[in-house]
Amino acid sequence: MAYELNDIRDNEGARHRRMRVGRGIGSGKGKTAGRGQKGQKSREGVSIKGFEGGQMPLHMRLPKRGFNNPFAKDHAEVNLGQIQKLVDAGTLSADGTVDHVALKAAGVARGGKDGVRLLAKGALTAKLSFRVAGASAAAKAAVEAAGGSIEVIEVVPAAEKAAAKKNSVRDARRKAG
Repeated sequence: MAYELNDIRDNEGARHRRMRVGRGIGSGKGKTAGRGQKGQKSREGVSIKGFEGGQMPLHMRLPKRGFNNPFAKDHAEVNLGQIQKLVDAGTLSADGTVDHVALKAAGVARGGKDGVRLLAKGALTAKLSFRVAGASAAAKAAVEAAGGSIEVIEVVPAAEKAAAKKNSVRDARRKAG
């Protein structure tokens, strides 16, 4: 069955109107608004999910696992093989400097609040100059063997930039007033 653009619509029942509760007996959800009667659960702001009547809750009985480092760096990891594929396809220009912005535009550097880190998986034959936050020793050797260069830069996290800006504004106000 062929559809025209002006005939496209959601399937029947795909979108429901929100039930307005507590709006009178005629609405079908008046009086107790579907919450039953009395008690903590019938009130707003209930905070007893996971409460087991005083017994130690399941999420507290289970052992803790692993470690989340609050100071870990978030690098977008990019392999040299991926970069070579982009250069061969013409997506990434071989002349000029390859940095986080260029790799993000090419679609290989996802995330990476703290910049890009080069890894040596794959082969690199193009002569490229990189400006990145980090590179493995093998990646540095591979880039230099291909005739390229790597400049490792210090990336300042956005939170630190904001704190520095806030402090500089505060200092400027103190000097002025």
